[in-house]
Amino acid sequence: MRLLGKVFVYLTVLIGLARAEASAQRTSTGNTQGDGNTGVAYDNQGRPIKKTNKQDSLQHRDKFVDSITIYYRYFDSTRTRTLDSSLNDFNKRFPVPYTYEDLGNLGTAARPLLFSPGLKAGWDAGFHQYDLYKFTIENTKFYQTTRPFTELGYLLGSKSEQLINFTHTQNRKNNFNFSLEYRFSNSPGLYRTQNASHNNVRFATHYQSPNKRYESFFIYLSNKHASSENGGLVDKGKLDSLALGNPYEIDTRLGSPILFNTNPFNTKVNTGNIYKETNIMYRHQYDLGTKDSLVTDSVTYHLFYPRFRMQHTLLFTSNEYMFMDNAAVDSVYKQYFNYAIANPSANGVDTIMFKDKWTKLSNEFSLISFPDKNNQSQYAKVGAIIQNLFYKGNDTISHTYYNVSLVGEYRNRTRNNIWDIIANGQLYLNGLNGGDYQAYISLKRQLSKTIGSLQLGFQNVNKTPSFIYSNSTSLPVQLHQTFKKENTIHLFAVYENPLAKVKLGGDYYLVNNYAYSDSFFTVKQDATLFNVLHVYGEKRFDLSKHWHYYAELHLQQATGGAPLNMPQLITRHRIAYEGNFYTNLFLSTGFEIRYLSNYKAPNYSPFTGQFFYQDNYTLSNRPDVNFFFHFRIRSFKAFVRLENLNTLSPSKGFSFNHYNFKLVDYPATGLWTHVGIWWNFVN
Repeated sequence: MRLLGKVFVYLTVLIGLARAEASAQRTSTGNTQGDGNTGVAYDNQGRPIKKTNKQDSLQHRDKFVDSITIYYRYFDSTRTRTLDSSLNDFNKRFPVPYTYEDLGNLGTAARPLLFSPGLKAGWDAGFHQYDLYKFTIENTKFYQTTRPFTELGYLLGSKSEQLINFTHTQNRKNNFNFSLEYRFSNSPGLYRTQNASHNNVRFATHYQSPNKRYESFFIYLSNKHASSENGGLVDKGKLDSLALGNPYEIDTRLGSPILFNTNPFNTKVNTGNIYKETNIMYRHQYDLGTKDSLVTDSVTYHLFYPRFRMQHTLLFTSNEYMFMDNAAVDSVYKQYFNYAIANPSANGVDTIMFKDKWTKLSNEFSLISFPDKNNQSQYAKVGAIIQNLFYKGNDTISHTYYNVSLVGEYRNRTRNNIWDIIANGQLYLNGLNGGDYQAYISLKRQLSKTIGSLQLGFQNVNKTPSFIYSNSTSLPVQLHQTFKKENTIHLFAVYENPLAKVKLGGDYYLVNNYAYSDSFFTVKQDATLFNVLHVYGEKRFDLSKHWHYYAELHLQQATGGAPLNMPQLITRHRIAYEGNFYTNLFLSTGFEIRYLSNYKAPNYSPFTGQFFYQDNYTLSNRPDVNFFFHFRIRSFKAFVRLENLNTLSPSKGFSFNHYNFKLVDYPATGLWTHVGIWWNFVN
């Protein structure tokens, strides 16, 4: 870690020198600007078109000759997007959004505050507490850029918390792009045995043959999550009577204080979870279609419009989920977790470990048809997937499984952007998850530029409960019934009006055979049918030229005696002084408030990685209050924040020790600072 810190400092100095030398460069992120003085722009699907405002390059030097045109698409998407340079929402840079709650430290297990059932059929290991911190296949960006582009990010928080981001992409040729992303987060935490660190690496390439018939996509990504677990505080009442004012004094249920230290460069886990994931995806396709060309004054561009595509996708995935405790005390496990260690040692201190390991290989073969050659966002797809799974538990038990499924999809985003239709489905014919299925349809219509757009959707998922809800897992899970398939119906609607700066939406869930955890080790299934209603709204109010007020509100309610823990009200409010000052200075500063209504928050099992239902303790907190000062100068962005101002205790010498709680025995931090920079530059 010390080496990483030195490298980052050296890079920052070198980049500053390079930036000073290239200060005359202009960076733009649109997808319709020209690439130098060729007289060519790009349409919304990335194809070259002739510019209408071309000037004679012999008479005037093109002012965009040193600029960059960069855009990207997410994997499996045809929508072109541009880079986001906004400042006012720190959640776009920080891994944990305001609708999630962690255990009080960056990198620890996190859960959504909004009802979020698993809406994906097929195999699922059941470990999702670190999903927020992962790189995934679905959120991989495939770039197209005229110049090499790099972004560096560094965030420093209290108690030596740090977050490092690195992104680089470039086109080696106009038909071959690669990108590299790296993210590292590390936080020792405020309480004992709460250090967490995550390493994420992603490498992606996109290639298209000169005749534009063959195309390939490659993704390699690796996620490693290491988080110590303390099981919560032994006596949370001691927070009010700390001798030295340091919460590290308080005893925790798990973890030996002898083995743990607050060194910010220490990423070792003696008691906790270590999860590892590797994904390798390769997709290639061959198109049959129609040739065309675009002739400019200086060059001829050869175009190709696909009409029929043959596609193959290979996906290899390796997952390892492990809990270990090198200082497990039998009496502690019995007292707090009702768990007896098998064959405890004479001194009562043992090493325990539970591990599930999966290896998966899937092959998808698909045929795709494009009815309109001028609209690549309209297509129909049919295909089949063969998936092979190999399981190994505690390095002693192994099983082999397979799945065979059919997939279908139809998309149509019309060229005038009036309609956007998505419909897809998957049916598992045979194998481990035979009988599972998922169906999804979404219709979005732009009513008008002044009225906005309306989206309506339907989703139905019938899925086998996660593997951790079975007797086959090596983790210490106890179940006393046979689990049936979960079935969830999801209806949703979203209304957006950018001109009025408003967004309204709603979700309705109808759930049957809901699988859940109800203690540190037991899992159950609720056979009753229940429903959940969620409505939300977002609105920006312009109080004056520079003062703006952002309001976000979520209301949710479950009926039918559902075993759910969720606040009925989640709201966030931001009042900010914003604007463009002194030509290149963009500023956003103000206060942010988040409030959750009182509710019976779930507890957490570090052994199985599950948040579980409890009905005894009600969480009641002050609203979270943060001050922020964000600014951007050209391509340099800075974020300065003072968080948890709500913990101020005037009666205790104006100290910040009136702690909110995340879960029953997991307190949040006191006053917390974040200082971060994000800096992008063009080579």
